[in-house]
Amino acid sequence: MIEIEGLTKTYGGVDVVADVSLTIPSGTIAAVVGTSGSGKTTLLRMINRLVEPTRGTIRFDGEDHRTVPGYLLRRRIGYVIQGHGLFPHRTVGQNIGTVPRLLGWERGRIAARVDELLALFQLDPDAYRDRYPHELSGGQQQRVGVARALAAGPLVLLMDEPFGALDPIIRAKAQEDLLAIQRRLSTTIVLVTHDMEEAIRLGDAIAVMDEGRVVQFAPPAEIVARPVNPFVAALIGEGERPFRLLALTRVADLVEPGEAPGEPLPAEASARDALAACLWSGRDAVPIVRDGAIVGRVTRAALERRASRPAEGAR
Repeated sequence: MIEIEGLTKTYGGVDVVADVSLTIPSGTIAAVVGTSGSGKTTLLRMINRLVEPTRGTIRFDGEDHRTVPGYLLRRRIGYVIQGHGLFPHRTVGQNIGTVPRLLGWERGRIAARVDELLALFQLDPDAYRDRYPHELSGGQQQRVGVARALAAGPLVLLMDEPFGALDPIIRAKAQEDLLAIQRRLSTTIVLVTHDMEEAIRLGDAIAVMDEGRVVQFAPPAEIVARPVNPFVAALIGEGERPFRLLALTRVADLVEPGEAPGEPLPAEASARDALAACLWSGRDAVPIVRDGAIVGRVTRAALERRASRPAEGAR
């Protein structure tokens, strides 16, 4: 668990991060979103003490992080930046093994960890461990960057705009990979992004920052349905709110008995995908398939109800 209490950073008399308090449960993803200059990156860099707070406290599982020397703390925290930040003169295996090597791991243990992580990221160890970063695609470089950050089994993974430099198709795949690996490893992740859609897709909770302050910290569905002020509403996009609500719902949660014509959708698809299928094909319902078998349908009417503004007071 990460507990942030009254965290403030002042430069030249200006609070670039102002009195931020957050609690991030272990094994969850907290997305920090806001416009440029809102304090997102400074907040992230204070968590691993690349920037020292002016005041306030950060605790990992109850331990004040100032009690640990900064260089040791950073070896316990994975850090991923936009553009991957790989060492160009080191091989993929050497890059991934950087922190374990600093921690004094034995060579065999490092080699095993490198191969384990490459396999986890769907990169054949024999084909990739001895390549150099310039021999990889952008998506592969980003995966290696995340693998390097996870190599020593960190308490926390910090990610600063990790997918911002990727094209939309590779970016979507990188997001899927991150969710799958986070579920497998139960790593606590703090992810900074300027993209509300990415925050909604990845975050168990979203912290919206404006002028150094966290103005709302809540699960994605609550952020979308009940933005606390016009700034949060603008980040979500008024016209996007129904579709963002649908993107948070799997069709498996809306399936009902009955038949429907046309191509089926998998139960893991989003309700947004189902509405798009209905609109594009002119259908009033789409069949839903799980494990190769049709399990029911989702109707356009049910999708429209789910996309409607929630009633006041409803949860």
